Amino acid sequence: MQTDPRIEQTHEQAQGGERILFVLKTKGAMTAQHLASRLGVSVVAVRKQLARLESEGMTTYREMTEGRGRPERLWRLTPEGHERFPDSHSELTLELISAVRSVFGEAGLDRLIAAREETARKLYGDAIPHGESLESRVETLARLRQREGYMAEVTDLGDGALLLAENHCPICAAATACQGFCRSELAVFRAVLGDSVSVTRTDHVLAGARRCAYRIEPASGKGTAN
Repeated sequence: MQTDPRIEQTHEQAQGGERILFVLKTKGAMTAQHLASRLGVSVVAVRKQLARLESEGMTTYREMTEGRGRPERLWRLTPEGHERFPDSHSELTLELISAVRSVFGEAGLDRLIAAREETARKLYGDAIPHGESLESRVETLARLRQREGYMAEVTDLGDGALLLAENHCPICAAATACQGFCRSELAVFRAVLGDSVSVTRTDHVLAGARRCAYRIEPASGKGTAN
C-alpha cells in the first residue's frame, strides 16, 4: 500500500523542524545560512522551516547588521521552543521540594541535597578513570551527564583548558526553586576531577544564559570560582 505523499511531506517537515530546534538548543543562535551549512540542506529549505517554527512560537530572531550588507536574521529559540526539551518531572519535583521545606525546613532540604551530592560523587567517582588525562576524565563526565539528559559536550579551548557545556538542564525547575542544587553540582565536579583541577562555572542558566558551562583546567590555571 502506497503512503500518501502529503503524509510523507508532513513527516519530513516535522523532522526538519526538530533538527533545527536541536541545533539552536545545543549551539545557540545562528543565521539561516549557518543552520543550512550545519544541517547540509539548502538555505531556502531552512528559511521555510524557520518561518513555520516562528508561526508556531518556537523560534524568533533579531536583525544583525555587519558592514554595508543587508541585515541578517539571527535565529534563536523562544521560551516555548526551549520547552520542547522538558524538565524531568518538574511538577512532581517542585511539590516534593515544597513538602520537604514545609515538614523539615531549610535544614532538611540541605540534607536532601547533601545526600544527592554524595550519591553523585560515588557514581561519577567510580566511573571516571583516575590516572588518565584531564581530557579523558572530562569526556567521561560529559558522557555521564549526557545520559542524564544534560546535552553535555566538551570543547578544547586551545589554551590548556576544556569547556564542559550543558545545553539543557533537566532539573531546571528544582534548581530555580533551590539553588543549592547548582552549588552541589559544582562541588561534585570539583570533587570527582580532583584537587589538581580548577572548575569554574562560566555560564549559568539561572543567571540568564542559554546553557550552563564550566571551564576546566589544571589548578595552576587562572580560574575564578563561582
